[in-house]
Amino acid sequence: MEPTDKNFILLVEDNPNDEFLARRALKKNAITNPLFVARDGAEALDFLMGTGAHTRRDLTQMPTLILLDLKLPKIDGLEVLRRLRAHEPTRRLPIVILTSSDEEHDVSKSHALGVNSYFRKSVDYNEFVETVRQLGLYWLTLNDMISINKDFS
Repeated sequence: MEPTDKNFILLVEDNPNDEFLARRALKKNAITNPLFVARDGAEALDFLMGTGAHTRRDLTQMPTLILLDLKLPKIDGLEVLRRLRAHEPTRRLPIVILTSSDEEHDVSKSHALGVNSYFRKSVDYNEFVETVRQLGLYWLTLNDMISINKDFS
């Protein structure tokens, strides 16, 4: 099922546990944007470029934010990032790496390819929730794109 809301977030994540934690952390931080999940790099590219299973997708609706893991099956996150930055319709989409990788090469390569932000996933749930909170506040402040439910408790 494809998103119909223009303010959706694309999560590119192959690990169901990390997807669950991301959903929970977004909810806990009252970030209410619809979440669409691509479970590997090839699916993410097909979705964003309207190819493969997504050939009929409305390409005027792009995600407000892409949360991209690096260690993905089929096509890794760095290659996804490279292709998105080389493709005119996706070149300026906000992309945040959200990964468990702490390799300096991944950080420097991500920045060289034009990532907007790089966050390491914490194995501690509370730290992960805090990372998502900071990520949401950052994008709320700079871009005013992420919708937030002010009455959430």
